[in-house]
Amino acid sequence: MKEVVAGVDIGGTNTMIGFVDHDGEIHAEGRLSTPDYAFADDFVTALDQKLKEMIAGHDDLLLTGIGIGAPNANFNKGTIELAPNLRWKGIIPLVKLIERQTGLKARITNDANAAALGEMIFGAAKGIKHFIILTLGTGLGSGIVVDGEVVYGHTGFAGELGHMTVAEGGRVCGCGRRGCLETYASATGLVRTVLALLSDLREESILRDLKSNEITSRRVAEAAAAGDIIAIQALDQTARMIALGIANAVIFSSPETIFLFGGLAKAGDALFEPVRKYADELVQPVFRGTFTVVPSGLPEARAAILGASALIWKDAGRS
Repeated sequence: MKEVVAGVDIGGTNTMIGFVDHDGEIHAEGRLSTPDYAFADDFVTALDQKLKEMIAGHDDLLLTGIGIGAPNANFNKGTIELAPNLRWKGIIPLVKLIERQTGLKARITNDANAAALGEMIFGAAKGIKHFIILTLGTGLGSGIVVDGEVVYGHTGFAGELGHMTVAEGGRVCGCGRRGCLETYASATGLVRTVLALLSDLREESILRDLKSNEITSRRVAEAAAAGDIIAIQALDQTARMIALGIANAVIFSSPETIFLFGGLAKAGDALFEPVRKYADELVQPVFRGTFTVVPSGLPEARAAILGASALIWKDAGRS
């Protein structure tokens, strides 16, 4: 029988599940509607039932563990803590609940750390012991790997590069502070930059024809490719802020590679080229030429499941 791990990605809307083997092949997939469960106990019961339904159709598979990616997940404690986009309030001992319900080994971490593990086990970071992955979506998540291990720190929440201050007194962040990196260096940050430029500048732009909620990182990238001045400036400013975050991060962990992942990274060379240029300018001279900035090697549609499963495969010595 082929051993597989359940990769479980818990989101505010959907929980995606996949059975992943040690080569990263997904053999079965399922879904739960996360908001349907007002209490974590009910969710765990439903998850157990879903796993049983999924494995029932695969006599050739042996389920050996459950890896979970979730918002505000604490790897050290096996908990989800004060997650704002989940109905379950407070501190939820999810690993304990799942292990008790299923009888299987379980591990949990946040989505960015899961992405780092997925990159190391199944993606472009195979054989790389020192790297950082930045997930550029609605916010900016980050996973930091040093000597082949994800950095969790004393509290289990280390590595939140998206909340380092890059502009004192700057943009308001969802965390309650001002000037956090993710308010500039994320898909949402890019849109905020576009809106500011449209207000401050008089140049013509196809983005002026869109409502604010219609402006997305994809549309900005398309406009930049078409030569739109506002879009080009917005991407350039965003790239500089990403590079500033990279320059700061390189100083304390000296990574070999920085991987960029997520919706904003789809802008391609329009983003990567200025990020590389500015990172080289902004980093301390002793670190110039010591790292590369490249796209993630994980398929975006399956990255969350692969990353979650990597929590268990790493324990099994797959790295």
